[in-house]
Amino acid sequence: MTISQSLNLKQSQSLVMTPQLQQAIKLLQYSSAELNEFIEDQLLQNPLLDGDTKNPDDTPFGESDAPSSADSLDTQSATTLNDALDTFPNASESPLDTDNEALFNGSNDTPFADREPWKESSRNSFDGDETDFTERYSRTETLSEHLEQQICLLFADAQERLIALYLSDSLDEAGYFRAPLAPIAEQLGCTEATLEKTLQRLKSCDPAGVFAKDLKECLALQLIDKNRLDPAMETLLNNMEMLAYGDSSKLRKLCGVTEEDFRDMIREIKALNPKPAVGFNNTEAETLIADVLMHPSKEGGKDGGWVLELSADNLPRVLVNTHYFTTVQAQSGKKDKEYLAQCYQSANWLVKALHQRATTILKVSAEIVEQQQLFFRHGIHYLKPMVLREIAAATGLHESTISRVTSNKYINTPRGIFELKYFFSAGLGSDTGDMSALAVKHRLKALIDNEDVKNILSDDELMVHLEKEGIRVARRTLAKYREAMGIPSSVERRRLKRRG
Repeated sequence: MTISQSLNLKQSQSLVMTPQLQQAIKLLQYSSAELNEFIEDQLLQNPLLDGDTKNPDDTPFGESDAPSSADSLDTQSATTLNDALDTFPNASESPLDTDNEALFNGSNDTPFADREPWKESSRNSFDGDETDFTERYSRTETLSEHLEQQICLLFADAQERLIALYLSDSLDEAGYFRAPLAPIAEQLGCTEATLEKTLQRLKSCDPAGVFAKDLKECLALQLIDKNRLDPAMETLLNNMEMLAYGDSSKLRKLCGVTEEDFRDMIREIKALNPKPAVGFNNTEAETLIADVLMHPSKEGGKDGGWVLELSADNLPRVLVNTHYFTTVQAQSGKKDKEYLAQCYQSANWLVKALHQRATTILKVSAEIVEQQQLFFRHGIHYLKPMVLREIAAATGLHESTISRVTSNKYINTPRGIFELKYFFSAGLGSDTGDMSALAVKHRLKALIDNEDVKNILSDDELMVHLEKEGIRVARRTLAKYREAMGIPSSVERRRLKRRG
């Protein structure tokens, strides 16, 4: 057997994804918040990119490459998106982020000197960039600030105070501490026993019930604060699921109290706060801003179609500063020119990629509206089953592209704000054709909501009612839909409605 080397030529075809193509795919999948974060990062890295804040009359993509919004998108006719697009609207200027002024108290004795509120020096002058008087005295104290003051008084040791502050930052919105201790111990370089000891001391903080691991402990901490946690109350807390299922007589006997005392115990439990942190949660909920706006066409009348346009609040405002590029390039050396050329190429690619992203979103949204006209006109009962393959075939795009476009993208319609993914659902058989699973769930919930306490419908009876309406659904599928919506069985519903 001889071993030899040889040189051969072979032709083959392969799909190679360039870094720019990979980034374009990521841009398509980004939500509006993720896209804005990415653009801010690019503005910091590329000196040739500018946010569109100078001239509000300029379009975000320049003059020649501007994508369009649907001035008159008639969904009854198969109008292509390229004919219905118009220039993006511009959003207002966004203020620049500024760093808050750091406050020093003049003492560096401990690593927590800047977090000790009683050492903070006050200002006697009205000059400077201080908070407005009315805003300062009308602002609600946050839970973090409330606990921080107590921690500084409760823990004298700097290390214990550091652990306590870290644990307070791990509370959820309700004020519960559900984080595992092992990762925290590893990160802080201490033992789990030390964390547990600190956590037990924190459970004495105000509001009562904070730092509890579950509802039972939260209520128990509040009863301890009121000096009302006796053995009967402990038995009641340990068997609260019996109270939820309506076994009050059995629970009363288990607690060993009279009927009147049991009613008083229930009233005390109801007076407790199951979410002690809610009163301090003054964080405003962020408003969901839709990516696509939809409203009826004024020219088409009642059934004349819809107008689609991209939301100005979610549009990226990015421009290539060609004037800066030509000015700096004329005064630069060879290496600097190579760097500027690379930045210029990257900036142009980003603008085109954003243009393509916006165009694709509007194109897919237009086709979804075209397919779901009956839903927008008549409601959830007319939502038709639809899969990604149908939109891909109609738009000439790949199914993976449709999936990326419809993820974390929202459309504002006359019936509310919906994620584009909402309109894709499986179909079930009916006398009028395939019916969307979402429509079946909506009808199933309506039947259960309207049932009488003396006539609770079982899954078999619900299936018969739907069949009379022309909706054919298996009992197993019906039970799966009911459980997915969090609706209990007929036995549990009967018990709950009799109590209510």
